Amino acid sequence: MKKARRNVQEQFMGLLLPVAVLIIWFVVTSDESMPNYVLPSPKEFAIVFWNFIFGGADASPYSGKMLENLQVSALRVAKGFAFAGIVGIIGGFLTGRVPLLRKIVDPTVQALRSVPGIGYLPLGMVWFGVGEENTLFLISLAAFFPVYLNTQEGAARVPELYLRAGRMLGAERLTLFFTVIFPATFHNVVVGLRLALGISWAYLVLGEMTGVTKGIGAIMMDGRMLGHVDIVIACMVVIAVTGKLCDWILMAVCQVFAKRLMEENSDGR
Repeated sequence: MKKARRNVQEQFMGLLLPVAVLIIWFVVTSDESMPNYVLPSPKEFAIVFWNFIFGGADASPYSGKMLENLQVSALRVAKGFAFAGIVGIIGGFLTGRVPLLRKIVDPTVQALRSVPGIGYLPLGMVWFGVGEENTLFLISLAAFFPVYLNTQEGAARVPELYLRAGRMLGAERLTLFFTVIFPATFHNVVVGLRLALGISWAYLVLGEMTGVTKGIGAIMMDGRMLGHVDIVIACMVVIAVTGKLCDWILMAVCQVFAKRLMEENSDGR
């Protein structure tokens, strides 16, 4: 009961800032001194947002276009995030547990990480052209670094005492990895994946603003060029809500996986 009440209080606390922003938005636009092309009123935005999702009588190029474009964008994020997650986790564990490999690989990775994502945009356009492949390249590259670095940090800091205890119980190589190293590093892996997922949505917009015909980022660029600030804000809201939903799903999957991992290790002992 107390835990449920605490969860409700935490959810309520999380709504305070959005509600405050909404109130300020109402106040700023209430006297109509703010032009619509700069910042529409909440009421006008709500109409545009509803039309963007469901369509309606006021026909526009964006009527009912949210779902199909969100599906395209979500698929791109899923592909880029999955590729970055797999490569980042494998690379992080290898360099985290093999000092020689870390000395060879890590300086280059750290140097590449220092280049801002937009710096890779021209290179991606040369290598992959303008469109789908370039977007996936940007998402995968940006999402790789947090997964790799967090996994490497966790793998390198597994207490030696844990490893000795595992060896004393008969664990060797792969068994030691799955029963000791991976469980001890799992928290770092989750942190890296959460950071990578958020970054994936950010770089999705960057990639979709450079020549793709469908996607939330493409609509944002189109809205900017045509002066539709309302549709740009609508796309920002869609990305924010979808990104948060994806984070919830990721956390739920990780919690189930962690529970399963603990149960299997307990059965193994």
